[in-house]
Amino acid sequence: MLRPHDRLALVCSGLFGAAGTGGAAYAAHGGGDASLAAIAAAIAFVHAPALLALGLAGERLRGSLLPVLGLIVGVVLFSGDLAMRLATGERLFAMAAPTGGSVLILSWLAVAVLALLPARARTN
Repeated sequence: MLRPHDRLALVCSGLFGAAGTGGAAYAAHGGGDASLAAIAAAIAFVHAPALLALGLAGERLRGSLLPVLGLIVGVVLFSGDLAMRLATGERLFAMAAPTGGSVLILSWLAVAVLALLPARARTN
């Protein structure tokens, strides 16, 4: 059975994959600053399979809620800020992209640390 944050990771994996595809198409065919669209798409694409893996890891990865939420927030801030700049010319908020990038880095480090912890014992 999936825990709520595992399901959230899987849902966001699909959404980020779709956003990455849309962003890449915009970068290839759209107007505006294609480099911003390509970067936003790449960040979404890279983190979609990571969230898929975290969601499927389930209880085998103790404490996965922290990196799941961090990766989601980080992608939304980083890619969202770039997408907002493309769409409106305005930022999501001051320092949104750098904050998102920092959250992503910390979330990846959390995955590394959590992978070193022993798996939860199964109880039947």
